Amino acid sequence: MPVAHFHLPSGAVTPEQERQLLVEASQVYAAVLDSPIERVRTFLVPHEATRMAVAGQLVADSGVVAPYFTAIVLAGRPVAQRQRLLLAFTDLIVGVLGVDRTAVRGRIIEVAPENWGIGGQPASGARAEEIAARAGFAGSAREIC
Repeated sequence: MPVAHFHLPSGAVTPEQERQLLVEASQVYAAVLDSPIERVRTFLVPHEATRMAVAGQLVADSGVVAPYFTAIVLAGRPVAQRQRLLLAFTDLIVGVLGVDRTAVRGRIIEVAPENWGIGGQPASGARAEEIAARAGFAGSAREIC
């Protein structure tokens, strides 16, 4: 279930930076959540600079690049793990895009397993064993995303 969206002004970064951000974000997500990378989805969401504002000014006028990201996880992930994800994505954005750390914003969105679909089935059924393991009800099953 790990899905991340990175919101940036169109044309603010190079195609190589876009590729690096998406590929490395996938690796970071899998590592932080201890999830198979096959489950990870990352997206770059471009926005026209005339349709974005930072600090009350259109990005088209200011030229400011202030990335925003969302990271979706199943409810029940430990707070410390979610905070590691916020830090890891911020570090990645700063490193790849060369932006000021204080300009980066991010949000973790927790989704109840019954509200997330995997192959048309709710995660509450498709990943029941992993959800139980994370909750402490089973042995060493790999954590769900």
